[in-house]
Amino acid sequence: MGNQKFSSSVILSRTPPTPLDLPIPLSDDGCLHLENRLMPDIYLPSTVNQSINLSKLSGWNVVFCYPMTGRPGYAIPEGWLKIPGAAGCTSQVCSYRENFAVFKSNGVGVYGVSCQTLETQHEAAIRLALTYPLLSDSMYLFSMAMKLPMLEVAGLKLIKRLTLIIKDGVVRKYFYPVFPPDKNVDEVIAWLSNTHGNIL
Repeated sequence: MGNQKFSSSVILSRTPPTPLDLPIPLSDDGCLHLENRLMPDIYLPSTVNQSINLSKLSGWNVVFCYPMTGRPGYAIPEGWLKIPGAAGCTSQVCSYRENFAVFKSNGVGVYGVSCQTLETQHEAAIRLALTYPLLSDSMYLFSMAMKLPMLEVAGLKLIKRLTLIIKDGVVRKYFYPVFPPDKNVDEVIAWLSNTHGNIL
């Protein structure tokens, strides 16, 4: 981002709304250990057809983790909307797409991570016209190495919704729990803007 003020002037507003009346997730201190933590030296397959190692990224990057996006023609797990912090993944994913120009213009990378298969992520990336990579942690290498908080439903083991802001492979800030999902991008932009003069 250089030495200029982080600019958030380019913001679009086509993000689908988060479902109403979702239960609010409560903090369980599941991310306290992540502050100043080194990202693991692990390559994850991505929707841009190359494996990405988050520990080797230079500069500022945003890594948001989410449980799972829905897929047309596939039923969501029973009771999904009643699980605190579960629903709202598509709206969050799209909110980062709509604000991608803000990050790109300031030299900040954006990555989404879930435990869904790469094939499922590819479908979502194409259908939602995503402008940044999704990384698949279907083998749980990243989530286990980082000791991320998880949820289990219908035989699925998924990452709870959280966001990491990293610089040169080190976690400088985390957001957890994240709610509502589609407003997290605003929190991230605000944090980068407010701390720009102090840590860059």
